[in-house]
Amino acid sequence: MQAKPTTERELVSLCIAELCKAAGFSDAENLVQRDLQFLCDSIESKTGVLISLSTMKRLLNGQFSRLPQIATLDAIAMYLGYQNWHGFKSDKNQRTGTTIRHEISPEGSVEPIPPAISPGKRSALARSLFWSIPLLLITIGLLAIMKIAKHKVANIDKALFSAVKVTGNDIPNTVIFSYNIDSVTADSFFIQQSWDKNRRVRIDKHSHTLTDIYYAPGYHTAKLIANDQIIKTAAVSIPTDRWFFYAEKFPGSRPSYIFPAKAFKNGSLQLTRDDLISSKIDLQQENHYVLAYYPSNIESSSDNFTLKFRIKVNELNNTSCLNFMCEIFCQQNFMYFKNTVSGCVSELDNQFGENYLSGKTHDFSTMGVDLKAWQNVELMVKNKKASIRINNMEVFSTTYEQSCGLITGLGFISNGLCEVDAVDLKTIDGKDIYNNNFDH
Repeated sequence: MQAKPTTERELVSLCIAELCKAAGFSDAENLVQRDLQFLCDSIESKTGVLISLSTMKRLLNGQFSRLPQIATLDAIAMYLGYQNWHGFKSDKNQRTGTTIRHEISPEGSVEPIPPAISPGKRSALARSLFWSIPLLLITIGLLAIMKIAKHKVANIDKALFSAVKVTGNDIPNTVIFSYNIDSVTADSFFIQQSWDKNRRVRIDKHSHTLTDIYYAPGYHTAKLIANDQIIKTAAVSIPTDRWFFYAEKFPGSRPSYIFPAKAFKNGSLQLTRDDLISSKIDLQQENHYVLAYYPSNIESSSDNFTLKFRIKVNELNNTSCLNFMCEIFCQQNFMYFKNTVSGCVSELDNQFGENYLSGKTHDFSTMGVDLKAWQNVELMVKNKKASIRINNMEVFSTTYEQSCGLITGLGFISNGLCEVDAVDLKTIDGKDIYNNNFDH
């Protein structure tokens, strides 16, 4: 039986454990970076509050010398359905019958025993306490009001935010953000390029322009942030209308572009070792290799479509867990699935809308295949129900509630070199979105 929490530190740990369980993670100690990113994004989507990866790691590991900011505590409590952190604490007090002890002094410290006080001094002390206690309460009240006011964001409706590309659809691409936050009340303001919190830049009032660089193509949703709250968004669409190739160390890292002499070889879309060498890619570096296509025309729903393709993965180095990810890029949220060899299915994760599933907590054994041989893959999404078939056998299905919007592109990402053939992306009623056999 789990011990009852008696300190706010223990209560934070309990809240984090419940948060992980609610998000589908039964083992909070073995979360990888993508899992942490999912937690941050889920909290942001549900509460509008951004929690950084570093903060999430500290919360999971209990690595904080003092309690996190109240805005962070409110967000994790709100994710669990409470009104705020105080509501979570009150609920746990009532359920356990335990009074939560505030950790003002360091744990393990011993207060000295005061000496005996004479009656005269006791009377003077009583008079002093009579006046000092109300003053102390007033001071505490003022500090509490100041702390609450510090995190309050006001006049959001008066904010303005827009984005304009400077260099057409070229990559890299400089984008000019225009904003006006002069009438908005908050302690700090930021512009964030997309989902990646590492691409966040602090901005100031009365300075209405920020220029920034996008290093990868795609449909990006830039965010205007006050404190930790998203107050405006702006779409930045940088299509390719062709297949675009690059290597990245991890999602969101600055890409290294790959320029093959021919994208289509021997009837398939593929990269080769020679393509990497000619583009000066370090073959010894562990990279993910991205094959991405972003059309200018965006009109098809991500809630109803079919995607068919053939794929195999050529090993670049001695990779123990060869894998690939197919991602359907969308206007908001994520939609992707992964495949790997049978012995590595624990490393898989899939996401459709808000529904994230980890191989650590779900049985993905049917998703393990021989990636060095051609595999026929089909994904069908109908009315927000997704199903995956490999070689005509259903291996996965799930549902989701939050629409991802329109389809903005298609990508294949691998720790090896993908060969892709016979890509057929259609609306659910059979209208072509993208179709290519890569014959020429």
